[in-house]
Amino acid sequence: MTRIHAFGDDALGDRDAVALVDALRGREVSPIELVEAAIARTEAVNPILNGLAFEAFDRARRRARAPRPYGGYFDGVPSFIKDNVAVAGMPTMQGTDAWEPRPMRSDGAFTRTFLSTGLIPLGKTQMSEYGFSASAEHPRIGPVRNPWHPDHTAGASSSGSGAFVAAGVVPIAHANDGGGSIRIPAACNGLVGLKPTRARLPWEGDHAQMPLHIVENGVVSRSVRDTAAFLREAERAYRNPKLPPIGDVTHPSRERLRIAVCTKSVVRQASPEMRELTLKTAALLEELGHKVTEIDNPVTPRFKDDFILYWEFLAFATVRAGRRMKGPSFDPTKLDNLTLGLARSAARDLHKVPLAIARLAASSRITSRLSSTYDAVLMPTLSDATPRIGHLDPTLRYEQIMDRLIDWVAFTPLQNATGDPAISLPLAESASGLPVGMMLSTVRGHERRLLELAYELEEARPWPRIDM
Repeated sequence: MTRIHAFGDDALGDRDAVALVDALRGREVSPIELVEAAIARTEAVNPILNGLAFEAFDRARRRARAPRPYGGYFDGVPSFIKDNVAVAGMPTMQGTDAWEPRPMRSDGAFTRTFLSTGLIPLGKTQMSEYGFSASAEHPRIGPVRNPWHPDHTAGASSSGSGAFVAAGVVPIAHANDGGGSIRIPAACNGLVGLKPTRARLPWEGDHAQMPLHIVENGVVSRSVRDTAAFLREAERAYRNPKLPPIGDVTHPSRERLRIAVCTKSVVRQASPEMRELTLKTAALLEELGHKVTEIDNPVTPRFKDDFILYWEFLAFATVRAGRRMKGPSFDPTKLDNLTLGLARSAARDLHKVPLAIARLAASSRITSRLSSTYDAVLMPTLSDATPRIGHLDPTLRYEQIMDRLIDWVAFTPLQNATGDPAISLPLAESASGLPVGMMLSTVRGHERRLLELAYELEEARPWPRIDM
């Protein structure tokens, strides 16, 4: 198996973002050295991984050389932003060719928070069209490939970010999650991916207009402490007073938790391999002193139908509003089969949407009831191992793509409906040598609990490294 990575003996080395902050403060490296190293790494692996949506290298160089307008803890650390949030001077194409690119006039609400941490974006990363698929396989420019094995998908929709962080191009990158789009690429690429509580970080653009807010912003990283540090710094710039603060999480908790383990999604039982790996993680948690109990999935089968209908409705609204939102260059004939198929299906069932949204909004009662007995829930992030490129090709028949998507990503959408936080950790490896993510979730506002548990698991079972 050929692994594609850019780790080497340059300014970035194999350090995570927190270690780079320490190196910057100790004057071992400079911001421009880090940015130049990240640019060189991008140019080295992007021809294969295909994770770059928009290049802003010269802008990053100017930012690294200039007096710091933002400051922030990560000041000088290179990163990337996913191509579905507004960054002044960069286009926002959302993984599609359906309109002519044009630079945005101003930063979006989340971008302002992201930049306040000091991270320097080198550009934007590829994603599946509008984020609707769990694999980015663009009909014109090709797929985003998995650095652990380029014949396999990097997951999606935050695919470019996941591939670049795993390959060592940058230590941390923006991602967001409307049905698993942080957690899925984290699982596929061997990364830490935490979907925060609903409204923990700012919404913007199309996400802010949703009748049910399912998309949350965050990051993918190679270490728990990088994700924890990003959330700490973002919270200093944007604090939701309705949620308990996360604060500075730097180590495991001594508290022992009651943890439920479930290997059955609302669609089916996880594959035998995923079930076995999940139960091995459950055994590790028991060895660490936590009380683990296997449970059946508490979610009714109707949840699947409601979430698919809302998914279809979002595509319908996106396609119908395309010309108004994107201007006269918007051409729906350039959309892929998945987007168009979702929109067509919604048009037949629009009358069912309000009730489906109401039921999805009420799904938080399920996890609220669970929380009276359990502090966290362990599930596999995905139902099966990472598929090869082509399995979720968006030029396939719509029905075929949907059947395969629903089968593979059936575990992640629940927390998007409930608003609860969930984290994918690279705690296992498939028989084919690809990373496998294990997902832990808890009730709204308790990201701190997940981070403390993640620190403990990271210490007990360090993740595999792509460069070894």
